[in-house]
This record gives sequence, C-alpha cells and structure tokens, in this order.
Amino acid sequence: MAPHARYLATRHFGALDGARALAIAMVLYHHSPVGAALSDGPVIAARGFLGVDLFFVLSGYLITTLLLRERDRTGAISLGGFYWRRALRILPLYLVVVTAVGGYYVLVKGEAEAARLWPFYYLFLANFLTADIPNLAPMWSLSVEEQYYLLWPLLLILLPARWLLPVLAAGIAVNVAGVIGVFGLTAPEWGPLRFALPVATYAPILMGSGLAIVLHGARGFAALWPVLGARWASPAALILLVALLAVLPRDVTGLPNLVLHLAMTALLAALVMREDSALAPVLRLAPVARLGAVSYGLYLLHLPVLHVVREAAEALGLGLGTVLFHLVYWGACWLVAEVSFRGFETVFLNMRHKPRESVGAAQ
Repeated sequence: MAPHARYLATRHFGALDGARALAIAMVLYHHSPVGAALSDGPVIAARGFLGVDLFFVLSGYLITTLLLRERDRTGAISLGGFYWRRALRILPLYLVVVTAVGGYYVLVKGEAEAARLWPFYYLFLANFLTADIPNLAPMWSLSVEEQYYLLWPLLLILLPARWLLPVLAAGIAVNVAGVIGVFGLTAPEWGPLRFALPVATYAPILMGSGLAIVLHGARGFAALWPVLGARWASPAALILLVALLAVLPRDVTGLPNLVLHLAMTALLAALVMREDSALAPVLRLAPVARLGAVSYGLYLLHLPVLHVVREAAEALGLGLGTVLFHLVYWGACWLVAEVSFRGFETVFLNMRHKPRESVGAAQ
C-alpha cells in the first residue's frame, strides 16, 4: 500500500497517546515545586508551560483530520454530531471541576474576587481573564479550544477547499502580529476581561489544523514525505524541538514561539505519517500511552490535587522540594485521573457514538 493510502487508512495513530504523555508531563512538572524552583535557572527548565502548546497542535490536527475524513466518508460534516462528541468529551469533567473549585472559593471561603471571576469559566472566556480563581488557571486553554471548536468546523463547511490554508496562515499571522504589538491597538476591557491576543494563543491549534489539511491531500503528503516521512524523522524533530527549547530566549513571545510551534508541528507530522517511526516503540510503551490516555483528567485535576497534597505535606512537615513529595504529587495526580477516567469520563465517552435520540430516550 502506498504511504498516503496507508495514512488515510489508519484509524488510530499509535504514537499520539505518547505525545500527549509528553505534553502532560511538561505541564505537571511546570506547576510542581521543583518546576517553580527551577523557573529562574537554565532556560530549558522553565519551558514546561509549552506542554499546553503541544496539546494545541495535537488537538487542531486530530479535530481537523476527523472532520475531513467524515466528509470523505459521508459527503458532509455533521455540526450536531461534532458538537455532541466534543461536549461529551470536555464538558462533564470540566463543569465538575469548575463548579467544585469555584464553589469552594466563592461559597466556602467567601472570596469576592473569585465570585466576580467564576461565571466567565462557564462562558469559556477564561483566556481573557486578568486574574484567576486559584487552581483553575489551566482552564484558559479550554476556552481557547472551545472558541476554536465553535468556528473552525463552520469554516470547513463554508469555505472552498483552496481557501482553507490561506485562511489558517492569515489567522496565524494575525495572532503573532497581535502578540508582538504590530497593530498598536488598545485591548478592550469589560469587567475582569481583557480581550488581548497575548493571552489568546491560537497559532499552534491553527498549525495543527493546517498540518491535517496538508497531509489529507495526496500532493501535500507527497511533498512532506521525503523529509518528515523518514523513519528517523521523529527523533530528529524531537531533538530539534529540545534544542530550540534550550537556545531560544527566555521570553518566547512572538516569533520564537512561532518557531517552537513549527517544530512541534514537524514532530507531529513525523509521528503520524508512518506508524513505524523510530519513536513509536517508546511512545507506545504501556505506561506512557496510559499517561496520555488519561491526560485530560490529569490536566484538569492536577492543580486541585497539588493543593491538597501541599496542605497535607505542610501539616506533616514534609518538605515540598523532597523526592517523596513529588512522588506523592505525581502518584496522586495519576490515581485521581484514573478514577475520573474509569468511573466518570468513560460514562460519557461511551455515549459519543450513540445516536443522540437514543441517548435521550434512554434517559
């Protein structure tokens, strides 16, 4: 089978759970005490927050690939089906965490600032907030994704195919230009919201979407195959990404961030263009793949877990910089994510491919 035909026939990209594991490990490290302690040390030690950007590239690629393949298979894209599946994947746990954490700070601790911020998490505007409710800081990225989900499927339906890549390129350019202040505009504000691009990172999710479009077409796939389709392209792309993390300026706002996102996109391409890439055996290791499989729960729950573990450690006199503390932190995060995935998230995931009418009737 030709490489592009094999790519189109692949229903599950085996290395992507491993890529998610890498992304969530970066985030957990970034928010850990050791990550905070090293934030002013070697520049590469302060890059854990970029795990979110890697998640964005993955999300843009997978969502667009699924939509393009649905259109090939059925002749159309079902917006209702798309929003149904996304809602079942994202909303249940998100709403539980936002309600529980927000309710704790607003209703139990009586914090007026938290009460002012809380409604905007439900409206998926957290990426524009000028402050955060404690332990809900990561929710800004869910707002970016939901805003993307709202618009991108509509553009796929409405725009001619030849316009899609130029529109994505324009969106990336506007995002980067806005971040570095090219337009010189004053960001409008409303209450605790400030509608500024520097806190609305859309470029990596758009790059992932662009990669999906390029690889879906035979000509685009063939153009990238000689370089990124090579078996050793994935470790080469990873080495390049790590090197960039080490040598780029500490402040990667603007063009340095664009370079990092391009490297992440190249790594993703190398992982999906062939299932036998050189990194695939490592990324498919059971513990690595499992970490990626429960990464959504890890992402949403790790800060509340860290808060509880920190309180317990301080009560017991356990130092926050000790190996034992970090073992407990990582272990507790994984345990809570597993419980969430098996006992809660899976209930809704199993509904994704059932007709909505039958689910409603069953309820």
